Amino acid sequence: MLLQMSNPSIPHTVLRQKPTQGTRVVGSTGTIGAIIAAMSCTACFPALASLASAFGLGFLSQFEGVSIRYILPLFALVGLAANIISGLRHRNWVRMSLGIIGPLLVLAAALLMAIYSMPTEWLLYPGLLLMIMVAIWDLMSPANAR
Repeated sequence: MLLQMSNPSIPHTVLRQKPTQGTRVVGSTGTIGAIIAAMSCTACFPALASLASAFGLGFLSQFEGVSIRYILPLFALVGLAANIISGLRHRNWVRMSLGIIGPLLVLAAALLMAIYSMPTEWLLYPGLLLMIMVAIWDLMSPANAR
């Protein structure tokens, strides 16, 4: 309201519009970052390691420890936060639930791998797949378009 009072040329509807593009970009960034971070662990996730080497990202294996302990959980948290904010804003509970489950699986996989050195590909692969599917769903059918 302060903007409208100081600048009467701005219509009232412009001030009430909620930014939606930001959470879409941040959610996709979290997904892509989590995938690239997981690609760096060649011993942990062999399917992603072979994909990384096919893309010429085999050099990432030298950053395996930093990637699994810090970067993968960070990007999973970014994706989780973006999906929670977007879900609460748009009140699309199915999309929000699926968008939260994926990063939680990735976060659980990264933490179990880093703390207990457990093989966690059974958590990571479904989590990344779910993150990719929700990101594609968000790009193909934005929540504000309905």
